[in-house]
Amino acid sequence: MAEKKKYNLQYHEIVLLKKLSEIKKSTVLALDKAIGIDQAAVVRAAMQLGKLGLLKMDEKDKIVVTLTREGKTVIEKGLPERQLIHSVLKDGKTILSKIDIKDKNVALGWAKKEGLVELEKSGNDMLVKVTGKGKDYYKVKSDIELDLGKIAGGKPVDKKMIELLKKRRFITADFRTVRSLSMTPAGERIAKSVKLVREVSKVTPDLLKDEKWKDVRFRKYNVVAPVAPVYPGKKHFVSQSLDYVRRIWLEMGFKEMEGNMISTSFWNFDTLFVPQDHPARDMQDTFFVDVSEGKLSDTKIVGRVKKVHETGDDDSIGWGYDWKESEAKTVVLRTHTTVLSAQTIAKIKESDLPVKYFAIGKCFRNESLDWKHLFEFYQMEGIVVDKNANFKQLLGYLKQFYKKMGYTAVRIRPAYFPYTEMSCEVEVFHPRKKEWVELGGAGIFRPEVVKPLLGIDVPILAWGQGLERILSEYYKITDIRDLYRNDVSKLRTTKLWMW
Repeated sequence: MAEKKKYNLQYHEIVLLKKLSEIKKSTVLALDKAIGIDQAAVVRAAMQLGKLGLLKMDEKDKIVVTLTREGKTVIEKGLPERQLIHSVLKDGKTILSKIDIKDKNVALGWAKKEGLVELEKSGNDMLVKVTGKGKDYYKVKSDIELDLGKIAGGKPVDKKMIELLKKRRFITADFRTVRSLSMTPAGERIAKSVKLVREVSKVTPDLLKDEKWKDVRFRKYNVVAPVAPVYPGKKHFVSQSLDYVRRIWLEMGFKEMEGNMISTSFWNFDTLFVPQDHPARDMQDTFFVDVSEGKLSDTKIVGRVKKVHETGDDDSIGWGYDWKESEAKTVVLRTHTTVLSAQTIAKIKESDLPVKYFAIGKCFRNESLDWKHLFEFYQMEGIVVDKNANFKQLLGYLKQFYKKMGYTAVRIRPAYFPYTEMSCEVEVFHPRKKEWVELGGAGIFRPEVVKPLLGIDVPILAWGQGLERILSEYYKITDIRDLYRNDVSKLRTTKLWMW
């Protein structure tokens, strides 16, 4: 027993040593079945025995790849972009709204990104044209389609392709660690000399009642032994950070604005002095909701907005076109939370001034997905309505916010927006991409925005910042899409928001 005392071995460690001395070499998965101890306990025992030099544990990572429903669809029908090209070339459907394929927007985004199709305006719709590159692409299967077929047949593909397929959600790829155990000479000696004695881990009523505790050996606890990590329940890390952003503005005396994600073009564009022929209102930038038309409630505000677009006011000549109410009634997924600012300003009375509001909400734009663009994202919006407000105060609010968010390399440069003057953009330096990343716009609302909504011309400081890009740096995320991949391992191990 001297050897056991020297090494202070626990019951599970002795069981593992004796079994391994019989079979010489095995994996953790095989051993937990052979000795009737759960895998986590076997790993803990093996790690401790490894530290003592009694066995060796070799670890190898193995990738287990599984096709998703989308991946199986690609094998059957081809990539979404191939289905799009097929609809144009074979079915003769060149009008975008007439193309009926699943994930049409995804297909269009990838096809545009790869230069396979081009879009042209055609009345109120878009015309899809296949490029020469797209025609060549259509003739043969792509590497993605070929490698998905290999995976379906149980054949390996390279790691770069696995990462690409994961990003496009065609596969799931789980890394599994295979642990192999083998004895050392010291371990062989200990396995032969040590005796296996059943140990008791807790005192039971029976042990006390019959005084059996005198005849048993109590297990000693090793408080430094490695154990499996425990992952407590917690909010999604994006939700944690949004709560922090909300707290920043509340602590600075702002009130929160809330509203619907579906809006009429009137509130999304017209009230912000965006002309009805502006490119931002095209289908390639905005998601339109397929309903007949929305409602315009306040006729006085509608009349003032119409006038300022057509002929301007005392200080403006407007845009000089015939403003159409039918265009203003089209329904969209809001492209920015500035919708909430416009609706809030319309409810403010002069006697309420000064007031400060902020909003945190989802916005939607018809963007191609890449490392810094999403088509669904959070925007942080703010307004300060104050007769004494000025541009310097706007810069102060923005700098204070980014300081609290942990950014040091921040620059604010001049910009143009149809609804603000002066206007600026906020950029931060991305340390790994080595480039400045634009996070949002800001400025002072133009009189053409303020007067139709508020009834008087008052300086209104305004800003709208994309939150995902702001959060990525804190979480050391280089691809903005990783915020929403819902990787269970990442959700478990991502640090808490602790600013």
